[in-house]
Order: sequence, then C-alpha cells, then structure tokens
Amino acid sequence: MFRGHGGTVTLTAAALGQLVAHAVAGVDGARLRRPRCGLDVAHGDGRASVTLELSGRYGVSLPEVALAVQQRVADALARTTGLEVERVDVEVAEVE
Repeated sequence: MFRGHGGTVTLTAAALGQLVAHAVAGVDGARLRRPRCGLDVAHGDGRASVTLELSGRYGVSLPEVALAVQQRVADALARTTGLEVERVDVEVAEVE
C-alpha cells in the first residue's frame, strides 16, 4: 500500500502475480508451471519476495534460465511497483 495526496494505492497479490507471470513469459525456455498454485508473492512495508515453480524447456541450460527468470522478475517488480525485491526463489519442477 502506498499513500498518495488524496488517499492510498493498494497493489493486490493477484496483480503482482500477473506481473510476475508476464516477466517469466519473457524468458526464452521458461514457463510458469502452475500460476495459481506454484506462485507466491508476499509483500508489505515496501518490500516483496517471490517463490515460483518453473518449467524449463529440454535442451536449455536450466541454471541459466532460472537465473534469467530471477533477474527479470526482480527487475519487473522493482521498476513497475517501486517495491524493494528481497528475493526471488525459483524451483525448476519440470522439464518439457
């Protein structure tokens, strides 16, 4: 929640989840495995942390894809919301 001149602005967990899903979709070789169950975005006091399950494409370097997802998600959250991103935990749970 942010305080403005005329009131407050609240970022819902659902909106942050959609932002994370879009960021993951932008990484080649990665797919958010279960957006409703495998994604958790916790936020408060101007900070956020993310835990997500990832599906990686066969033949790509899974550590590189996971690191790219971490960076992309952190950048998208920080840039779009102004939240300080404490951590982005990625679990590669599936290979397609």
